[in-house]
Amino acid sequence: MKKAIQFGAGNIGRGFIGALLSQASYHVVFADINEHMINELNEKKSYQIHILDLEQRQETITNVSGVLSNGQDIINELAEADFVTTAVGPNVLKIIASTIAKGIEARREAGRGILNIVACENMVGGSKHLEEQVYTHLSEEGKLYAKDNVGFANCSVDRIVPPYQGDNILDVGVESFYEWIVEEPSLKGEAPQISGMKLTDNLLAYVQRKLFTLNTGHAITAYLGYLDGIETIEEAINNDSIRKVVRQAMEESGDALIKKHGFDKEEHYKYIDKIENRFKNPYIRDEVIRVGREPLRKLGPADRLVGPANMAIDYGLPHEALLKGIADAFHYDNSQDPQSKELQGQIAEKGIEAVISSVTGFTEGSEDHRIICEQYAKTSKA
Repeated sequence: MKKAIQFGAGNIGRGFIGALLSQASYHVVFADINEHMINELNEKKSYQIHILDLEQRQETITNVSGVLSNGQDIINELAEADFVTTAVGPNVLKIIASTIAKGIEARREAGRGILNIVACENMVGGSKHLEEQVYTHLSEEGKLYAKDNVGFANCSVDRIVPPYQGDNILDVGVESFYEWIVEEPSLKGEAPQISGMKLTDNLLAYVQRKLFTLNTGHAITAYLGYLDGIETIEEAINNDSIRKVVRQAMEESGDALIKKHGFDKEEHYKYIDKIENRFKNPYIRDEVIRVGREPLRKLGPADRLVGPANMAIDYGLPHEALLKGIADAFHYDNSQDPQSKELQGQIAEKGIEAVISSVTGFTEGSEDHRIICEQYAKTSKA
């Protein structure tokens, strides 16, 4: 049986990527620092996925095991793997890079062949970022070997996997919709045959479509809901005033995406409809504080809020709702989230004008910077 290593045994790892790999007849080794989770995987060797939709059902995922991601065993597993994926969060890729590099060196020494690695993260260019980090830990021989034998293929992933309380710690709840699109030209050798994994030679269009539509709408729903004291995404999107802003923001980003990538407008607006309905799923309890976490990353120049605004600006298109979403994100004040605490600390120390500029890249004195500042102040007084 083919072997896949899935870094990250969290909800997305188990409920999305790991599940598809298992269903494609891979034995899936989950690598994680959560010792309890790893022990449970090794003891039970299976878990349940609960599809949270109008037609609820369960799927049993088998052929799974676990290994700690910070020990020698993971190096041995990497030396024998046929495919590697990650779902650890963008900030953790640099942490697992040295482990992956050791696995590549072990493969070189053992004379092993081709290995493809796909970082399934909510970021643009996740696998290439991981590749850069891995190469800093490789020997010169390892770099030469990796250049010929190790593929790092970017991808776009889309599935809402909320926190889920089941009878078993391994069980996970997911929406029925999912999309996994992988950049085929970056794969080495023959592409893995995985049902549910779509291959493309124009990944950027799909990555930006997803990031600047689903993630944009999700984040703005969360930040506006947070400001209104609403707990869940479903409650927030069913608030008419919030829904109008979110819808307008997704249409603004959509018009920019249509202009850049040539998407059919009617089809793209149907895609927006589908996303709005996913947010309204009454069977998924997704809290706004979860979706809004890590605001510093999400407010970055290329991420889900500022990225589509910049694209709209480049094409001279309206982007008022996107700017409102950006402004309201600066009000996200969650003491349990380190980035939120850091953001609010920066605002207290430097003032909102300077922080908006440093975080988003909008120059102080520019029209867009002025609008964001005005919207921030307006929300403060509300």
